Amino acid sequence: MLRIENAAMGYNGIDVVKNISLEVKSGENLCIIGPNGCGKTTLLKAIGGLLDYSGNIKLDNKEIKHFKRNEIAKKLAILSQISSIYFSYTVYETVMLGRYLQMKSGMFNTPSKIDVEMVEECLERVGLQDVKERQITSLSGGQLQRVFLARTFAQEPDIILLDEPTNHLDLKHQIELVEYLKEWSQKENKSAIGVFHDINLAIQLADNALILKEGNVVKYGDVSTSITGEVLESVYGMDVKGFMVNSFEIWNKLK
Repeated sequence: MLRIENAAMGYNGIDVVKNISLEVKSGENLCIIGPNGCGKTTLLKAIGGLLDYSGNIKLDNKEIKHFKRNEIAKKLAILSQISSIYFSYTVYETVMLGRYLQMKSGMFNTPSKIDVEMVEECLERVGLQDVKERQITSLSGGQLQRVFLARTFAQEPDIILLDEPTNHLDLKHQIELVEYLKEWSQKENKSAIGVFHDINLAIQLADNALILKEGNVVKYGDVSTSITGEVLESVYGMDVKGFMVNSFEIWNKLK
């Protein structure tokens, strides 16, 4: 589905990320981890067609840079951390915005039966049916992130790009978000590519891991063999593994 070969990208002619090669197949999830400033978000922007690059970044065998913006949006969706700037739509209206590119009649016309059914399905998937008529400005942080996740699902992308989507969420809602994404990728045979600071969440979501330091690849491969104490110590400069606690195990014990 997505193939990157010897790609580099950055700003003002200076490469922040260098010599990246990886592949994400349908149904596979990839996590990108590393310290602040290592190029995680820069790489994500290039994959999303928001930043120029050298080398190759191909989606379904076509260079990302050759896609039009509306063509990319039909294949890729971005879910980032909660922003404090958003319009006061209802939950239902916000999720319906995800159907814009799929609507043959246009955004401001009446949604089709298929559009309505998709929105209802996405609301049910993230457990928001009972609050669909509420204004999103009245929701908690966890509810709001689920609204944006439902909107992303409604877009029907092949790949969801995640840029620190669990920031500002409590433990319960962090775990729920990861579980929703895993279920989506497995059920729909789609993929998520996520930038995470929380290594536990990255391990739970991903099949493969890309570990960066100063824009260079330290390790890439199966998440179980790539994220090791030795690798983490080389990247973060300290024994990070000693501080890792499996959030999912704790949550299951508290249930």
